[in-house]
Amino acid sequence: MRAPLRIAYVLDPRFPGGTSSAVAAELKVAVRFGRVTVHAVESRMFRGRTVAPVLDDAFDDLGIEPVWDAPVISADIVLLHNPAFLKFQTTLPARIVCRHIYVIAHENFKRPGGEEGFDVATTLAQIDRSTLALEKVIAPISRVNRDTVDNWIARRSGFETWSVLPDDWFNICSFSLNPPTAAPADRRGRYSRPGFEKFPPLDAMEQMFSPQAERNLILGSDSLIARGVVRPHWTLMPYRGIELERFYEMVDFLVYYTSPAWREGFGRVLAECMAAGLVVITDPGTASSFGRGAIGVRPEEVDAVVARHVERRELYLRQVQAGQEALASFSAERFARRFDEICARAQRKIAS
Repeated sequence: MRAPLRIAYVLDPRFPGGTSSAVAAELKVAVRFGRVTVHAVESRMFRGRTVAPVLDDAFDDLGIEPVWDAPVISADIVLLHNPAFLKFQTTLPARIVCRHIYVIAHENFKRPGGEEGFDVATTLAQIDRSTLALEKVIAPISRVNRDTVDNWIARRSGFETWSVLPDDWFNICSFSLNPPTAAPADRRGRYSRPGFEKFPPLDAMEQMFSPQAERNLILGSDSLIARGVVRPHWTLMPYRGIELERFYEMVDFLVYYTSPAWREGFGRVLAECMAAGLVVITDPGTASSFGRGAIGVRPEEVDAVVARHVERRELYLRQVQAGQEALASFSAERFARRFDEICARAQRKIAS
């Protein structure tokens, strides 16, 4: 029996969308391995102290009371999620003392065009200056995310104290699996939180949500609504305008593309829709995280892909099956095995 480790999570818990959902799922595994505390940092990215609902629910379920803006954070293992929350400031207002700190890089360090996704150097420097640790590790969450981290590290000096975790710190995607529809139709949808980076240009949107579709449901289209964008063949709804379960019932295809200048580090929305029994279509880079589970094509190819899967029902069913099989790589059990290895390594360091 190993003595329980002290495991501290450090994050801004006000993030909407995938970051908070990923941390919520992870906490349910982490509590098996030690005494977990959550340190909430009130960064300049958000205002107020309204915690993302999915994290608030997880805290209630696990009996965790987040500690806001602690001046000192002490633990055996510190897990700092999504360091981009520090991008609007120059100082992390806490001293961190630990054996191992893992910085989980949810946001890509580089954009598709090669520019930085955020001020990575300033962000990592804040953490570096504030942390006394035996080991400092950057943990990418996917192959795409890892490529941007490796590319950034290779071209920078002054960050030699950081290593990169060899295995991905993947999102846990242990969702209930819904069967696909027995009669797929050309019913397309997308959802995301609002944000300019989450949406491609209008001409690309018009290609992937074309008039030939029976339905084009765009959930999270607050920015389009605010700009007065109207297309007779589009149904625009604000973020959280309907429950996701209802969204899944209304569409058969998730068509998900972002700004060409930005890319998802993982794409949790894709995994959620695979589990819901939808065929997922996205850009090739984002699709690569899911193997055969997602279809990666250009926007102008979407019409043909949808038509092919509607005409051939067996092809639609096989694609949904491939998507759901891909989710096995992101199970809670597999993450627990990885987490156990990290904890065992920490215990060996303590013993030595």
